[in-house]
Order: sequence, then structure tokens, then C-alpha cells
Amino acid sequence: AGMAVQVMVLPSSRCLFDDPVQICVVGLLPQQAVTLRASLVDESGELFQAHARYRAGSNGELDLSSSPALGGSYSGVEPMGLLWSLQSKAPYKRLAKRNVLTPFCVDFEVYEGHGDMSRLLGKCANERWFLGEGVKRISVREGRLKATLFLPPGSGPFPGLIDLYGSGGGLVEYRASLLASRGFMTLALAYMAFEDLPAMPEILELSYFEEAVNFLRKQPQVKDTGIGVLGLSKGADLALSMATFLPGIKAAVSISGIGFNSFIPLRGDGFTLPPHPYDLGRIKTSDESGLVDVSDVLDDHRDPATWDCRIPMERSLAKFLFLSGLDDMNWKSDLYCRDAVQRLQQYGREVEFCSYSGAGHLLEPPYLPLCQASIHKVLGIFVHWGGQRREHAKAQEDAWRRIQAFFWQHL
Repeated sequence: AGMAVQVMVLPSSRCLFDDPVQICVVGLLPQQAVTLRASLVDESGELFQAHARYRAGSNGELDLSSSPALGGSYSGVEPMGLLWSLQSKAPYKRLAKRNVLTPFCVDFEVYEGHGDMSRLLGKCANERWFLGEGVKRISVREGRLKATLFLPPGSGPFPGLIDLYGSGGGLVEYRASLLASRGFMTLALAYMAFEDLPAMPEILELSYFEEAVNFLRKQPQVKDTGIGVLGLSKGADLALSMATFLPGIKAAVSISGIGFNSFIPLRGDGFTLPPHPYDLGRIKTSDESGLVDVSDVLDDHRDPATWDCRIPMERSLAKFLFLSGLDDMNWKSDLYCRDAVQRLQQYGREVEFCSYSGAGHLLEPPYLPLCQASIHKVLGIFVHWGGQRREHAKAQEDAWRRIQAFFWQHL
């Protein structure tokens, strides 16, 4: 009957979602076998869980930053493994934050033994926020804009960013709110499948994105040296188009993107960029899983017949960063990324890129668990995104550091 078993999250049980924490257990017996479990209920009531088996040290303590997991959802020394290996019982669920004004609460529990988890020894909760202390969330419905502005605390001036998500549409705020918590004034911008924006627009207007740039640039707290734009998937080629055709953009990040216009024509001032030719007949559906593989739908990007849909990025004065996963099952983002980088380098343009082995299409902020497949909101089908859990988790941590360093450097 020693001291009671305590689970602790250090330095604080309240943190930002992208903060690494130290998870410790004290008060165990020397060499005691225990199982740790993490549980998180998302906003739709879906339960995500992970567990790992551990053995206490000779002092009856356990520190996940140095103690190896002996099996379970992962093995080895993985300080944040209980978070990035979270999975739902129902397959193909994506953990994403809809309301950034509330945290995700993660319960950490420690159970006796490596068996049936019938005896709970101790537990604690970790509040993981997407909005830092003092960050303001401002809904924007000005002109045509449908967006949310996140304003860091203090008077600034702050580097300004525009954040674009993919063809699932909607107004996705959690990446923008985290970036604002790290010191960027960030505008999360919806451009399809939101309010009265159509799920599959016939055409996208460059002037809509220009309106967003102008709105952000006229905010008094934004640095007047130019702004940055980042996008994932379809949002990535839009980010590249903005950096190419709109003035005032100094830095662009493409996450799992391509160097040509995809799926929807983009109308600019006196020109229209057609979508890269594709054939939905090349969609493959797996007999076992019923998952859809869309990676072959695009025509060959090396065929000059497709080149009128290329984004002429070499005209841009912006700096570029390309990030892609080598295990992307949604499209051949590494191949397309290399193509874009090569074209920029041919013109002597400065470009950074990083491709991650074992990472899938959905490179998200760190500690969000890998979603290998989920329903595509607009297409209404289950799409295979790819990725291996551990490698993908490492890629997300690295990509997040690179994105912030890149914007701080160029803005």
C-alpha cells in the first residue's frame, strides 16, 4: 500500500493541440506491468482510443519520453504515441476539430497488467486546445468572402496567412487557429461546399481569392511586407495560383498538391486556366475494402496536350515550399511535386521541398492521428488517403516545424 498511482501530463494538463507533452506515471511497484489507454470523444460523439503496454522502472515510475512501449497500438519509445495512434471503433473516421472554441479532452488511464484492463489504477485528463490564450476568432462575411480571421494577442504587426483546405470544402478552422496561436494572423477561407457556395462549382473565380488577399492586407495588425498562403490538396494548387497571379503574396506552401489546376476551371482577368484532363473511369475500387483509389484519374502530366492547365509559377516572385507523402494513395503527389519543383528550378527559382516516406495525403498538424481512408464530403465515397501511422506522425511533426520556419523566414 504505497502512495496512490498518479498519472501526470507535464508541464501542464492544459496545452495547445500541437504541443508535445510528457506523460508520467508514479506510485507503481518496481517493474510493475501496466497498460496505458488514451480516450477522446470527438464532437459527433465518436470514441477514439489507443493503448500501449509498459513496465515501470525500478523506482515504480514510468515516463513515456524514455520508457518503451512493449506493444499495443505502437511499440518503442514514443512520447506522443498515445495521441497519434488514436483510432475509432468504426473504420474510416477522420478526427478533425469543427469548433475551435472548445478543446479536445484526452483521458489517460493506467490499468494493472497486460491483460483485460479490468483494474484501473489511476487517470488524468489533458485539455488540448486549438486556440491559444488571447487569440481572437472573428467571423468574416464581407463582400463575397466566407472566412474566419484569427488574430493573435498583442498589437502586432503579425505576418498574415491565408489557409485553404481541400475539395471536401467547408470552412476548416483548426489549422488556421493553431497557426494564429503561434503568432500568425490567419484567414481560414472557404471556397466550395459551404453555406451558399456550391459543392462542386462550375468555375472558381480568381477575384474571390484576390478579395481575401485584399481583406487581409488592409487589417491594421498585419505586416505590410506581403502575405503567405498555404493549401492542402485542391487548396494547394489554388495557393500556387494565388502566388502566381495575385500581387502581394510572398510565400506559398503546397501540401500534397500539384503544379497544375485541378478539377475546376479557374477564371482570372482575361484568361481561364482549364482543369488538368482526367477520366473518372480510371477510378479503381478495392474488392476487399470497397475503398476508392483515385490516383490514376489524371491524364499523364508529361503529355504536352495537358500543359495549358499548368500554373506558370515561374512568373511568381513568391518563395515556395512543397510537402508530400510518398505513400499518398489519393494522387501521385510526389511525382507531381517533383514536376513542379523541376519547372521552378529550370527558371532559377528558389524552392524548398520535402517528401516523406510512409506519409499519406492528409498531412495535418501534429498529433492528429493518421486517417487512412474516410468519406469524401463532396464525392460521397470512401477515399483511400494512404500513410503508415508512425511514419505519418513523424512527417506531420516535421512538416509543421518547416511550415512555420518557412513563413517566419519569408514574411
